[in-house]
Amino acid sequence: MTKTELARNEPLVKLKTVSKSDYRFLYNLLMERDARANISHKKMPTYNEHVSFVSAKPYSKWYVILYRVNKVGSIYLTSQNEIGIFIKKSFQSKQLGNIALRKMIQKNPKKRYLANVNPQNKKSVRFFKNNGFKLIQHTFELSKT
Repeated sequence: MTKTELARNEPLVKLKTVSKSDYRFLYNLLMERDARANISHKKMPTYNEHVSFVSAKPYSKWYVILYRVNKVGSIYLTSQNEIGIFIKKSFQSKQLGNIALRKMIQKNPKKRYLANVNPQNKKSVRFFKNNGFKLIQHTFELSKT
């Protein structure tokens, strides 16, 4: 998408604070996610587990990304200024994530932002690099099950 096309879409993208009416959308979005994208959970939660998670307000800011009237994704900011973003597959590669990221940063100015990305998730790695983020670490886990 050219800069002109990107600018044209900018006002069509809005961030709406997550509410109860978004729980099902967020769950469907989570179900759509490739397992390689996950860093916070190993298996898909049940819908009730998901509702409990969202109801607990785990992020300092959490938005549904709207494109025109469509819910197309979500973006959040943790208390450690970590950003997480996911766009529905049918709306990916339309630069909506770039616009949503810029809008979220404008609404929540901080000195520094982080993004924890599974290194196997090449699309997310490329997305954050293309938006000016720099790789600062790889984190390893030893899980005793």
